[in-house]
Amino acid sequence: MDMGLGRMRRALAALSLTRPPFVVAQVLGTNGKGSTSAFLASLAMAHGCRVGLYTSPHFVSPTERIRIGGPEHGVCAPWPAESWVESANQVMAVAPDLTYFEFLTVLALLVFAREGVELAVLEAGLGGRHDATTAVAADLLCYAPIALDHRDIIGPTLADIAADKAAAIRGPAPVCSVAQFPDAANALDVAARAHKAPLIKASPIAAGSRLGLNGPHQRTNAGLALAAWQQLAPLLHKNAHDAQAQTHGLAQAFMPGRLQRLPGVDGLPPLLLDGAHNPHGMAALIKALRADGLKPAGAIFSCLADKDWLPAAQMLKHYLGEAPMFVITLDNHRAAAAEDIVEACNSLPPATAQALPQGPQALAQALTLARAVPEASEARPILMTGSLYLLSEFFTLHPQGLLQPQAWQA
Repeated sequence: MDMGLGRMRRALAALSLTRPPFVVAQVLGTNGKGSTSAFLASLAMAHGCRVGLYTSPHFVSPTERIRIGGPEHGVCAPWPAESWVESANQVMAVAPDLTYFEFLTVLALLVFAREGVELAVLEAGLGGRHDATTAVAADLLCYAPIALDHRDIIGPTLADIAADKAAAIRGPAPVCSVAQFPDAANALDVAARAHKAPLIKASPIAAGSRLGLNGPHQRTNAGLALAAWQQLAPLLHKNAHDAQAQTHGLAQAFMPGRLQRLPGVDGLPPLLLDGAHNPHGMAALIKALRADGLKPAGAIFSCLADKDWLPAAQMLKHYLGEAPMFVITLDNHRAAAAEDIVEACNSLPPATAQALPQGPQALAQALTLARAVPEASEARPILMTGSLYLLSEFFTLHPQGLLQPQAWQA
């Protein structure tokens, strides 16, 4: 991995995108970046803005990463694949040495400029100091919760990770942050002071507010997006305190795989999909389940070996109790072996976790076994979690889940 922003800066300069012709909000952190980005984009559209939304990873197609939307539709739709070639060739012509993520970041910025967006919401990929999204001038930075992740690259401690993410603060643009662990809060405070950037502490949205994304933790992400919007609105000549638009924007936000309900149709059991992939994310997921009094009838689980999967898997196993846990090995070179996960989980009795044979049919087999669980119902769905790559394998088999959000009314 060749860290550094030199390639990005050269590409952006060649395309006159170092300071794009639109307002830029960069969203960083560990857990909740995608949700915060979705809330912020939805808020902006509800206030009449044309928005570009850049997120990662994708589930099925790279087109999911580059989205454009406006008030006329209220959603950010993937930029069509048939429109990619001309702009992609232009990026390659000026910067053939870009990495995959860098290329997509430059492409997104070029497309947003051509499509006349007013606000671009850019979700950082990894860290902050050398992330491709940090090469472009930003008008505001958002920090979702910072936790242990990518320890082999930007770690190993939370202080190291927080310092890397805080290094994205590169000027006096406002910085909005949720409440952070002490090491992360200190890193953000030091970086903001060094650059004379105002540091705004965001508060969670009040309980009972209708949100398009489900779970108590989404009140934190929605509060961060709202705090960011109130800073951005004057730059976009919008009313920062339009209560009706705020309510509509928060209620319409959608991001697949975030406590997403899918009904038991087309041969599937009732499902609850979530991308929790580390202890912090799993704790938020279990808190959300407890808040709704929901005990899944079973779970389908898989994860990457380079994540902090052991405590997350055991937390889930403990919460499931007697419910079965079907474990597969992801079709990914970074995958944790199902047998290793099951051994760790079944060290906590009862031994209800089972590994499925590795191969392209593993997920389909797990879904078949889950459908046969007697207790599975709309009230007690099967939980699928552990990695966004697991959800990617699911959405590849069942892409309708990407397009048909099912609201969970807690």
